[in-house]
Amino acid sequence: MTIAITPTSCTGVILAGGLNSRFSGRNKAFIDIGEHRIIDNIYDVFKSVFSEIILVTNQPMDYLDWDVTIVTDVAPVRSSLTGIYSGLFHASHPFIFVSACDTPFLKKEMVETLVGAIEPRISVVVPETSKGTEQLCAVYAKTCLSLMEQQLREEIFQIKRMFRKVRVKKIPEPILRESDPELISFFNINTHEDYEIAKDWLAANHRTGGPETVFTNPVRAIKEI
Repeated sequence: MTIAITPTSCTGVILAGGLNSRFSGRNKAFIDIGEHRIIDNIYDVFKSVFSEIILVTNQPMDYLDWDVTIVTDVAPVRSSLTGIYSGLFHASHPFIFVSACDTPFLKKEMVETLVGAIEPRISVVVPETSKGTEQLCAVYAKTCLSLMEQQLREEIFQIKRMFRKVRVKKIPEPILRESDPELISFFNINTHEDYEIAKDWLAANHRTGGPETVFTNPVRAIKEI
């Protein structure tokens, strides 16, 4: 298949290289949320938005069932920055949209909002809420490669450090809420407690929302559950 490349075209990149140390070593991409695994939900969103999907993992044999380009880390140190750098390095398009593999409720509308904000001279498009920026649900340009490589060599793994040196477009919370009123796209599962919260949300919304699930306020749910 021929991939059409324009100055603002974008590859979808799924980061699946974490150690899962706070989840008893279990691969979070394959845990069930309702009737589907997290990786299935993310893949379905990506397939509807991107012509090219790259999955970054150090366990490539686990992901052969998906129609994605599988790559491994191109740097020896495991970190989110390493995964982003690896996806960006292999991408055919000048931009990538990045999502971690532990975000069960990523919304297509959120992805489209961020990708739609791409401009040729912008290096990063990142959501910004009252809690800060979301570096693992963001857009990065190929122009970031040299800075990322430098940070990896210097063992500076904090993604935000490079924001000082590139043009960053921050998408404010009111705009984000137009696509995802409860900002549930940013919820990720790090621990077993997070997993239980996600299941409780889903169960509660199936009871109240019927077959077309509309998620209630996740921020309040986190505090109450």
